[in-house]
Amino acid sequence: MSELDDFSDDAQAAAFYASLPATRGASGAVICSEQGGVMLVRRAYGARNWGVPGGIMESGESPVAACRRELYEELGVHARILGPAVVDWVPARPPRTAALQWLFHAAAPEASQIRLQAEELTEWAWVDPADLHSLLPAHTARRMAAASEVVPGRGPVYLEDGRPVFG
Repeated sequence: MSELDDFSDDAQAAAFYASLPATRGASGAVICSEQGGVMLVRRAYGARNWGVPGGIMESGESPVAACRRELYEELGVHARILGPAVVDWVPARPPRTAALQWLFHAAAPEASQIRLQAEELTEWAWVDPADLHSLLPAHTARRMAAASEVVPGRGPVYLEDGRPVFG
């Protein structure tokens, strides 16, 4: 039995699913250096702020596939994803809709392998986790700080707006 069996016809099913709220998805990476720094990237567009390597999930793309694609597009590396760190439900902040933000632990690439995509990024840096709140928007800093605390292979931790819900 499929979900469509709950409806009398395909048009009724299509109307029902079209009426449901849409939630965006994004996927990024927590990449740590051997010295304990966390990789941040500076965007080449908008306010040109620091951010997390990663981006918006494309239609039909899984969170881990989006993370791999984004790391290749932005950094030019085929990243080894080590496992999920956090899943963060982010409330709507108009004009932005609600979102699910995924962060995965990824193995650190050799600095010499990184090739920034000029249309996306202008620079990258290893940042002390204590400095995240001074460089990132508050909700992103909370998400990255929480993800940095998760041992690879022991996640994901569920967050809402960057704050742990359980435990």
